[in-house]
Amino acid sequence: MPDTFALYQKLTSLPLGKQAFSFLFAQKAPYFWSVRPQIREVRPHHAELTIAKRRAVQNHIGTVHAIAVCNGLEAAMGLLAEATTPKDRRWIPKGMEVAYTAKSTTDLLCTADTDPADWEEPGDVPVRVRAIREDGTVVVEGVITIYVSEKKK
Repeated sequence: MPDTFALYQKLTSLPLGKQAFSFLFAQKAPYFWSVRPQIREVRPHHAELTIAKRRAVQNHIGTVHAIAVCNGLEAAMGLLAEATTPKDRRWIPKGMEVAYTAKSTTDLLCTADTDPADWEEPGDVPVRVRAIREDGTVVVEGVITIYVSEKKK
């Protein structure tokens, strides 16, 4: 697959491009397809997508399951990492710490953000993630740490 961010930029300039990109991205990491992410925006240091509250991702009380929310957050983090990581480096997830702060009773907006200073040197990069209900309530927030290293020559 070509550079993810370059593909996003190319496809989103076309009609239905975001839908096409969302499908292709979820196929690159098939587990993401379980939440059917709909990509809204990708740029260096920021990514956002939505996941729909539908039966396949609900838990026994009818809210979006916590692991489905984390799946959406990890997808947003991956998009941010693809758009931000310098070409001479690579990244891999290292850990995730999240807090469940409210019930996930609607479709969710999943966001990921970093600061430029986080990327100056190889090493741990904290990616701030949040899942937000349609009424603006944050339902999950936390940090996904990725490890950024130099590519092998």
